[in-house]
Amino acid sequence: MKKTLLIITLILAILSPRAGLYAAQKRYISLAPSTTEILFALGLDEEIAGVSSYCNYPLKAKLKEKVGDFSRPNIEKIVSLRPDYIFCTGLEQAPVIAELRRLNLKVCVSDPVNLEGVFDSIREIGKITGRVNAAENLINNMQDEVQEVSSKVKLIPLEKRPKVFIEIWYDPLTTAGKGSFVNELLILAGGVNIAGDTRIPYSIFSPEEVIRRNPDCIIFAYMDPKKPQKLLEGRLGWRGISAVKNNRLYNDINPDILLRPSPRIVLGIKEIHRRLYLKDEPVN
Repeated sequence: MKKTLLIITLILAILSPRAGLYAAQKRYISLAPSTTEILFALGLDEEIAGVSSYCNYPLKAKLKEKVGDFSRPNIEKIVSLRPDYIFCTGLEQAPVIAELRRLNLKVCVSDPVNLEGVFDSIREIGKITGRVNAAENLINNMQDEVQEVSSKVKLIPLEKRPKVFIEIWYDPLTTAGKGSFVNELLILAGGVNIAGDTRIPYSIFSPEEVIRRNPDCIIFAYMDPKKPQKLLEGRLGWRGISAVKNNRLYNDINPDILLRPSPRIVLGIKEIHRRLYLKDEPVN
């Protein structure tokens, strides 16, 4: 009996420190939809303590504690959740990032401008959260999917690839140019961006220039519920554009997979490729 009790005592002594380690679960807050998607893709559902009100994917993100909107999160709420790390993006969140760091909170800024930058962000977040292997597996899967599309695109001569205008917004007319994330996705999908020579990544674009450059396809990156033809009513001269005459107007691609630097960008590439070449064939 004494021997049995001794064995049990030793087992409990060994397990106690480990149990303490498991109990000390990390707590993460994400203030950007893109970093929220990365955290979930790395299997960190249980560790996510809070997200911004703009974080809408996956569905489980909507159930997480909300810490305010994208540009004005509630600092007191964030502090009360005792995060081990806070994941943000750049530009608009710069003042928030400065305030969080002033409070000695650990902040990771993910602000990729291209596909390789997305991979780097996934690696960094994987390293911070202890999910290095999961991050590499995720990147490898993404690269395989991109390569699958790229291998098809390489077989298409440049002169036979459709010219595309991507309409980011309509008032003022805004598009994606050289150096933009969207421009890279379009090229990988096999399109030729008619605004690809503009120096500013996202800028106002002349309606007259769209007419002059005569795109074969137009992609509306904001999923307006109106029929594509309705979106163009009142635009003088646009009826003569090839994309309009041939009804190659697409407003049914989820803007989140086009504009959000998350693991789902591979879906964005595949969806664009389908509109340009496969039309009604579903994307897997």
